[in-house]
Amino acid sequence: MRSVRPLVFVAFVFVFLLTLGVACGQEATQEEEDGTTEETEETAAGGVASEETDQEEAAASSDDEVLVVYSGRNAELVGPIIDEFIEQSEMDVQVRYGDTAELAATILEEGENSPADIFFAQDAGALGAVAQEGLFQPLPEEILDRVEDRFKSPEGEWVGLSGRARVVAYNTEALSEEELPDSILDYTDPEWEGRIGWPPTNGSFQAFVTALRITEGEDVAREWLEGIQANDPMEYPDNTSTLEAVASGEVDVGFVNHYYLFRSLDEQGEGFGARNQYPEGGDTGAMINVAGAGILETASNPGAAEDFVDYMLSEEAQEYFAEETFEYPMVEGVEVDEDLPPLSEIETPDIDLSNLEDLDGTLQLMRETGVL
Repeated sequence: MRSVRPLVFVAFVFVFLLTLGVACGQEATQEEEDGTTEETEETAAGGVASEETDQEEAAASSDDEVLVVYSGRNAELVGPIIDEFIEQSEMDVQVRYGDTAELAATILEEGENSPADIFFAQDAGALGAVAQEGLFQPLPEEILDRVEDRFKSPEGEWVGLSGRARVVAYNTEALSEEELPDSILDYTDPEWEGRIGWPPTNGSFQAFVTALRITEGEDVAREWLEGIQANDPMEYPDNTSTLEAVASGEVDVGFVNHYYLFRSLDEQGEGFGARNQYPEGGDTGAMINVAGAGILETASNPGAAEDFVDYMLSEEAQEYFAEETFEYPMVEGVEVDEDLPPLSEIETPDIDLSNLEDLDGTLQLMRETGVL
């Protein structure tokens, strides 16, 4: 067992504290993108423990009869599918819900004393931070083999369970898709002044900026942020409000994740005034982030933990993510909404999602450019 390096842990906690400072305006629904998450803690239903379960209770119950899950995804989203796992497996499952960054920091602090068996994170960066400290054990090949290489740890330490694509949402009365730039980088053009909406305090947006730093370099990322700022964008607290502003015509385009549109279409019908554009050619604006899971090295119930991850990649669970949360399933053969382009058709940037861990550098850059 490798011990947690103190400097890395201190840095991670510092990142988390910074994250809390910029995330206070986010909503408590399926706004769930990463780091400074929009997905908030909620009480679970059925056989799942509530968010109020503290560390001492988790530790006391963490024995061979209990599977302990630290979940950065909220109960509203994943509680039903976890309840299905409980019913079918007849296991005693205890879930501690919380912010993904907070839970990752907790795991790092707990180290070999963590009562958790599984870290179910909404962000690949948080999984990467835990993996970097050697706190995950390798997953079985039969689990890893079900998921494309781009959606799992290169070392086999975590695996994606569902995916979300970055898109440009556009107002259908003001624009056609053909009028949109091919690259997210082109929105710095002065013709977009006053027409852009974005949620800079949102974790998924910050993960995108981290990806931009990795794929294009610090200078390009800085120039992009400064260029968008120069175009006087409208600032929103989250993806939902950004998309609603696009649909209402308050702005012409917004930078969000794909599934918010499908939620709105499901609730409001085809007359909803926005649609998604997926940038092409491996553009960073088309990156796909994943919610995923890893089994901790200290897991007292590793067999049950493997069963949990295995179930989340089952056809039943993958259909749940596709049909109920409008995310991309990670397993081939599970159908997605007919209006959703298949993962195989989305040209994603060449990036190791584990490298999205450097939120601190992204927050610093966003502050330096006046975005935060």
